[in-house]
Amino acid sequence: MKKSTEFCLIVEGNYLSIEEANHALIDPFIEEYVEENGKFRIHNFDDIQVTSGISLGDLEIEMIDDGVFEISCKSSPLILTERKAEKLAETLRRQAMFDEITVESLE
Repeated sequence: MKKSTEFCLIVEGNYLSIEEANHALIDPFIEEYVEENGKFRIHNFDDIQVTSGISLGDLEIEMIDDGVFEISCKSSPLILTERKAEKLAETLRRQAMFDEITVESLE
């Protein structure tokens, strides 16, 4: 059985910490969710679909250099395939949260 290659997004932005980058990542989706549903609770992360098949609860962000972050699904049972990673990158580009967004293999 062939194992799928897992991908991640490498993003760059003017953020000084993981917390700032994480807020930049999740805030637009939470705002949209609140507009549609009236309220947000922390357990709603799995309900908020960032793109088809990927929820906010699936995403993890790590700082790999100053202003450079890796967004992945390493902690989730979800495998971020190249196709899903490209769709996620498109969504993040539309939100204009980060200056640069690239898709890379984790292997």
